[in-house]
Amino acid sequence: MTRRAAGRQDPAGGESAQAAAARVTGRAVSGGRTLSGALTAAVLDDGTPLMVKRGDRRGAVRAEAAGLRWLAAAGTVPVPAVRGQDERWLVTDRIATGQPSPGAAERFGRGLAALHAAGAPAFGAPPPGGPVEAYIGSAPMRNATGPDWPRWYAEHRVLPYLRRAVGDGTIRPAEAAVVERVCDRLPALAGPAEPPARLHGDLWSGNVVWGADGVAWLIDPAAHGGHRETDLAMLRLFGCPHLDRVLAAYRETAPPADGWTARVPLHQLFPLLVHTVLFGRGYAEQALAAARAALSA
Repeated sequence: MTRRAAGRQDPAGGESAQAAAARVTGRAVSGGRTLSGALTAAVLDDGTPLMVKRGDRRGAVRAEAAGLRWLAAAGTVPVPAVRGQDERWLVTDRIATGQPSPGAAERFGRGLAALHAAGAPAFGAPPPGGPVEAYIGSAPMRNATGPDWPRWYAEHRVLPYLRRAVGDGTIRPAEAAVVERVCDRLPALAGPAEPPARLHGDLWSGNVVWGADGVAWLIDPAAHGGHRETDLAMLRLFGCPHLDRVLAAYRETAPPADGWTARVPLHQLFPLLVHTVLFGRGYAEQALAAARAALSA
């Protein structure tokens, strides 16, 4: 399709995904196969497969693009290249998918350890050029910095979602007390102090794409400076192919501090509260169970 033809509007009105892709990349774009309400597959003029993503929340595209660039700058786990963006549209390379393999899992584990070791300026630090007011999935996530991980994790990752869940009626006030006790005891529960790690930030298995090139790729980050055990805990939360190989390779490269497996519920508390806010009571039960497990570890 020529660049002029790419300027057509979609049937519902407004700019089409492929027209937006042509505009923000400055290149001719063809195709335009809808994958979901927000995702469109297209092709750049040199044959490069593209993913065109529409972001309807203020700052979401800027946060994701900055996160992808920050993760890419580490030169560890591959991420799709950002081809262009504006406030509403993000255009990246599209990954040809394949099947997970033990070898790819081991490479991913080593790469993830190196990504974390690339570090961040502070706990809660946004990627360079990224907004403070960011997102994890469709939930707001504030990237405000803190001097130490326990206080920062309580103030900026656990309590905001607990308060919203209570306000929505998803968690009852009496139930919230167990999560508040975790926050009170965080300095003792957190384990040895570590420097801020460069986190993907939303590392569930759906954001690990197993490429046709035999490599695991990372997509859809909620990147920020945090504790590396948070990424590892989230990777365990919803399952991941060859997870034992991923974690074994990670441990060989950069062993977590002693007792890290007992701290998994503590680090899963944040994503479970996010899911409670987004998806309701079923995740509230899991979040409360994680809080009780963290206290008994």
